[in-house]
Amino acid sequence: MSPAESYLQRSAALLERVRAQLPLIGQAADLFSRTILAGQMVHVFGSGHSRILVEEMWPRYGSFPGFNPIVELSLTFHNLVVGANGQRQAMFLENVSGLAARILRNFDLKAGDSALIVSSSGCNVVPVEMAEEFQRRGVKVVALISKDHAEASISRHPAGKKLQDCADLVLDTGAPVGDAMVRIEGLDTPVAPGSTVGGCILVNAIKAEVAQRLTAAGRPPRVLTAGALVGGARAAELFEAAYDEHARRIAPYYAGLGAAGA
Repeated sequence: MSPAESYLQRSAALLERVRAQLPLIGQAADLFSRTILAGQMVHVFGSGHSRILVEEMWPRYGSFPGFNPIVELSLTFHNLVVGANGQRQAMFLENVSGLAARILRNFDLKAGDSALIVSSSGCNVVPVEMAEEFQRRGVKVVALISKDHAEASISRHPAGKKLQDCADLVLDTGAPVGDAMVRIEGLDTPVAPGSTVGGCILVNAIKAEVAQRLTAAGRPPRVLTAGALVGGARAAELFEAAYDEHARRIAPYYAGLGAAGA
């Protein structure tokens, strides 16, 4: 079997791992749908490469308003690698206690909000403290981890907590310990990670279930859709409507900042 075939085989196994979680996917969709139908936001956060799944949820083609993508550039801006804004700094910062609270200081969270937090290892400080902060404020948390990898990893949280310890619901990408899935003869470390594959399948499965629930409730979502599918005018209309809806939804999360009890 070639390395590419091996990767594809392992990826097919990730799909089955996700399929086995359909009841949990439904529970996550129920939670997120209730939040969106209430006119509120599902907050989505990931540090490091987990940012990929945050942006996969919203905004992109086939997605719709109701999700607040919290992407902190200091934790996710990887392309420079070294030097100013390099990878070493980002990896250091995602284990700085207190940073999660400072990030969430920017939002006046509401009762009835929900959150999706992504972390393959579930062991870095900022995602764990983000979950703690959400729960402390009454926000239900769905964690998306790589279960085998997370269980084998050592928590960097001051109290030894992992993301799965601070979540109301836990989903598993199915990626193996170490994430990389392919062994090459003569190379002592594996290559080709799988958490993004399993994670993308999970978040889009949730997204589809949420869309069905919103539509059944008489509130079909405004989906970002390509002009090649619906024509340029309709695509532009959908984009403008979706962005305007996002603006209206996010505005209340800034309006009460600094007020008593916010």
